Amino acid sequence: MSPSSPLEGKQIVLTGAGGQVGLPIARALAPKNEVHAVARFSNPADREQLEALGIRCVQADLAHGDLGPLPAGPDCILNFAVSKTGTNAVVDPSGADGGDWDYDLAANAEGIGRLMGHCREAGGVLHCSTTGVYEHKGHEPLREADPLGDNHRAILPTYSLCKIAAEAVVRFAARAFDLPTTIARLNVPYGNNGGWPLTHLDMILAGQPVYVHEEQPNFFNPIHEDDIIAQIPGMLAAASVPATILNWGGNERVSIEDWCAYMGELVGAMPKIATTTHTIASVTVDTTQLERQVGLPKTNWKDGLRRMIAAQRPDIELQG
Repeated sequence: MSPSSPLEGKQIVLTGAGGQVGLPIARALAPKNEVHAVARFSNPADREQLEALGIRCVQADLAHGDLGPLPAGPDCILNFAVSKTGTNAVVDPSGADGGDWDYDLAANAEGIGRLMGHCREAGGVLHCSTTGVYEHKGHEPLREADPLGDNHRAILPTYSLCKIAAEAVVRFAARAFDLPTTIARLNVPYGNNGGWPLTHLDMILAGQPVYVHEEQPNFFNPIHEDDIIAQIPGMLAAASVPATILNWGGNERVSIEDWCAYMGELVGAMPKIATTTHTIASVTVDTTQLERQVGLPKTNWKDGLRRMIAAQRPDIELQG
């Protein structure tokens, strides 16, 4: 598949199609492809929304389910499913919920192994991982070969380790089934369908403090959903055996403090920034390999945030 050619006329298996990142992908791919969406569909409205787009919905639990209705040899698998039970309170650790480790390991790690085994004749696999798999490195940009660690434990107890486990299963399955695969470590996705900055916006509008790590500023590489969609062909073109591993983020390093200040200007509300040790610190990445193999994202972060607010909060008259 060409890095620059959109996916057309393909048979695609997509997981996570009802999620923040997966839904815009489903909308973009459905008109010109045969898309099979795999999910539990515990909310019937999610299924109805996808079926209205012409997507074939397969109700299955990746952790335990029967994948029989899925094609064995789709053109590609796009895995954007994630299970992250449990939360840790940002300010008060006494409110922590340790999560369901058995289920999250089964859903995140065993699930993608089961899917790749079932669809072992696929043309390629894009497995969406996270930059939350890295060991914390301060403000230094993280490279693909850097050490892994339990980065997000402060807010999501099972997330980082289950994502690391999933990567290990994907690496094994790529070799075992000779499936060309890309593992893409996604940073901060956002766009018209929401994202982490939208959560911060709601805090700003409510007059609530936005808690950031005391190791300021808190840098990330936000990437707009438009760029995620545009780069999927390139991610598949980069797929290989053994699996290719790429950081997936915007080429602009932006701090939570800066994007909150900018959103505050747009909506006419001053952000209240507070510091704590009970949250994740900077996770900023080196995008050199992404640029070489796929190309760089094109959406300017300020333009992307403005469009996100206009789409999600149309009642607000934006300033500036």
